[in-house]
Amino acid sequence: MAEVLIIPKGEARKYIYEAIRPQIEALISDEPDLIANLANIAAVLKEAFDFFWVGFYIAKEGELVLGPFQGPIACTRIKPNKGVCGTSYSQKQTILVPDVDQFPGHIACNSASKSEIVLPVFDAKGEVAMILDVDSDRLADFTQEDATGLQSILDLLERKR
Repeated sequence: MAEVLIIPKGEARKYIYEAIRPQIEALISDEPDLIANLANIAAVLKEAFDFFWVGFYIAKEGELVLGPFQGPIACTRIKPNKGVCGTSYSQKQTILVPDVDQFPGHIACNSASKSEIVLPVFDAKGEVAMILDVDSDRLADFTQEDATGLQSILDLLERKR
C-alpha cells in the first residue's frame, strides 16, 4: 500500500473510522513486525482525527511499557490499577473518561489532556497484550462511537496475533 491516507474531511467520526479501517488493514496485512504496525496505526489515528495523543502501552512483566505513539512525551511505565491505562489493563475492559480530572488516580502525563479512551488488546490466550490510549485536549471528546470504531481497528491487530 502506498503511504497515502484518504481521509474524508468534514464527516462524522463513524464515517472516518469506516474509511480508515480498510486502509489500516492493507497497511498492516503484509507487515509481520508488531512495532511497525503499532507505529503506523498510531500515525493513522493521529492524522485522521488530530487527537492530542495516540499510542500503545505494551504489557511486559506485569506492567505497561510505552510503545509506539504520536504526540507529546508520555509516561514510560504504568503499573496495574494505576490511572486509566492501568485500570483498563487490570479490568480487561474499555474505559471512556469524559473528564480525566474526575477519574480517581488519573496519571497526568500531560496537563493538556482533558478526556481519554483506553482499549485493551488481547492475545490468543485472552490476556491483555497491550492497550491503546487516546487522549484529547477537549472535555468529553469520546463517545461509544469512538469505542466501536477503535475496537474495529484493534480487531485487525488481534487477528494477526
